[in-house]
Amino acid sequence: MLEQTVQIVSNARDTDSYFRLVLRAPAIAPLIQPGQFAHVRILPLKDALLRRPFSIFQVAGETFSILYKTVGKGTDALARMRVGEEVSVIAPLGHGFTVPAAGGEIPLLVAGGYGMAAMFLLAQRSPQKGIVFVGGRKRVDILCEKEFTAIGWEVRATTEDGSHGEKGLVTQPLLGELQKKLPRRKVFACGPTPMLKAVGSLAEQFNLPAELSMDEHMCCGVGTCLTCVIPVKAGAGWEYQRTCTEGPVFDARQICGRPPVPACKLVSRWESDHSAVGAAGATELRGQPVNQELDLLAGFCRAHVRK
Repeated sequence: MLEQTVQIVSNARDTDSYFRLVLRAPAIAPLIQPGQFAHVRILPLKDALLRRPFSIFQVAGETFSILYKTVGKGTDALARMRVGEEVSVIAPLGHGFTVPAAGGEIPLLVAGGYGMAAMFLLAQRSPQKGIVFVGGRKRVDILCEKEFTAIGWEVRATTEDGSHGEKGLVTQPLLGELQKKLPRRKVFACGPTPMLKAVGSLAEQFNLPAELSMDEHMCCGVGTCLTCVIPVKAGAGWEYQRTCTEGPVFDARQICGRPPVPACKLVSRWESDHSAVGAAGATELRGQPVNQELDLLAGFCRAHVRK
């Protein structure tokens, strides 16, 4: 994990509200593994306290790229940034996907919308080619088909409105493929939580190993604030693990059938260790070294992220 200010090489519209951001980061790019993410501070957004987490899409030499959708103030500001401008990045972060061994399992990748971004490096580095199932609401939500096809993967697309590929949900063609009961298959998935739950259930039904990249809200992104914890099976019970460090990728058997998450997901040890920061926290945070940044974030989360 490195914290660096890096330069934008390209920031171009992909389809509709989706953009591809390419960053020059020669120290970070060689460290990236499939399924990891980058935590980005959009420097022109002066009043923003929190970074934005993005799955890493591609790595090429000293650059890496992010595929993102404009959904709010932060990504709108990012979309307006130009070549040569800079962003602050902490990367690579998180526990990623397990790349299949040579001669091992045939990977079946399942992605919802820009969940495709998190799957590309896995497909590129897998010794065995497989099938990627991608779903979205409409045609513009189906991303990266050409990139997967170019590296020898079969792409099966579904859209809810039938505007591209098969009409329906992405789990429908996946179910049809699993019903063939072919040997040596493993499922990998990234997308909305309801889709991940459905994929995990199908993998369990057909007794197949599966890895799921969990989509949880994050604050610090490095395991300090503990707002992204989820319940994970541990022995005969459950324990809370952080999606930003122990995840975002988990073995489906660890998280399927998980109990409800309590309303307050923060861990009590921060009660005595950190004082809250108020509305001025964003001003106080900017320009601080990363360790001070994390301390301030922990205090802010303690005071403001409770539900």
